[in-house]
Amino acid sequence: MVRARPAEKRKPDDPLVRVVGHPAGVGRDEWNDLLASQPDPTPFMRHEYLCALHDSGSATTDTGWSPRLVGLWREGRLQAACALYLKTHSYGEYVFDWAWAQAYEQHGLAYYPKGLVAVPFTPVPGARLLARDDAARAALLRELLSLAREEELSSLHLLFLSDADAAACEAAGLMARHTVQFHWLNAAPATGGAFRTFDEFLSTLAQDKRKKIRQERRKVADAGIGFRVVRGPEMTAADWDFFYRCYARTYREHGNPPYLTRDFFARMARDMPQNWVLFVAERASRPIASSLVAVGDGVAYGRYWGALERVDCLHFETCYYQPLQWCIENGLERFEGGAQGEHKMARALMPVRTSSAHWISHPAFADAVERFLEREGRGVDNYLEHLESRTPFRRA
Repeated sequence: MVRARPAEKRKPDDPLVRVVGHPAGVGRDEWNDLLASQPDPTPFMRHEYLCALHDSGSATTDTGWSPRLVGLWREGRLQAACALYLKTHSYGEYVFDWAWAQAYEQHGLAYYPKGLVAVPFTPVPGARLLARDDAARAALLRELLSLAREEELSSLHLLFLSDADAAACEAAGLMARHTVQFHWLNAAPATGGAFRTFDEFLSTLAQDKRKKIRQERRKVADAGIGFRVVRGPEMTAADWDFFYRCYARTYREHGNPPYLTRDFFARMARDMPQNWVLFVAERASRPIASSLVAVGDGVAYGRYWGALERVDCLHFETCYYQPLQWCIENGLERFEGGAQGEHKMARALMPVRTSSAHWISHPAFADAVERFLEREGRGVDNYLEHLESRTPFRRA
């Protein structure tokens, strides 16, 4: 599917606008070049990643994600672009609007389809409105709103935005919403310098936190469990198969099918191996658990985990302590622990505000949502203030 604004509706200085129904409708190199020019790129917005989501059957019309990649060209060069999805549900987003959908339904209105600018199943902040400059970003946002009206969508939602994206949305009059995540910084609070060892990191924590982490790590070691760390290019098909077995089991234990197919990870192994690190827990040379972490530009992203056996504290060791130790040893600047999880603060992952932006087509519902977001925003401010008072680090 390709959609372009009719020539008679274009002004001479307007960019050429195209909307395509598959990521391959935009050239890989021009998309990735535009992404690389952003202040907050992530590997999850790479052309290869978006193509893998679609071609593996993970994020397609059949699973409720109908892709519409929107691009603005000027003189043959891509000036701005984003990944828009028309959604028939609200799963896999991590910014929850179920109550809004229910309110629509109670009033006999259709909430779905809605528009979503996000990376499917990926609550990682970063650039969403890829643009050469602020003017191109604003023009892209205007096209998104125009498309939402033309498609008669109930709403448009832009999730986990960069600061530049959030500013553009605010200027365009969209409603802001904030949530809280927990990120670890490779910087000693007193000096700001990077940690040299995991023990040096521990020494910056309050005594009770330091003691608890050592106890948790000792429990895993005493259970006879060691770890094998494998970078993506060295991961074998057997490594990927074992990881996927763990990943799928975690979802099924919670009564849900996994969002991502095995074929998606086969495409990651082929097209983006440099962006992955696997931590495998082994007992007597037999793998029993794993976590898969994404990496890019000095940042590690905690993503997926699963275990075939239950061992006390194995989750903390596999998902936090091993990745943090690896980040320290390899000089990464930050580890993002993903959505939610106040318990992460005990592991020195600190609260960070994340931003989304929302447009609601129905005026009365837009007013109601705006009032709700004002109340919710005050609650988030109070929550952050409360969390920041509970620092896990030693006090001077």
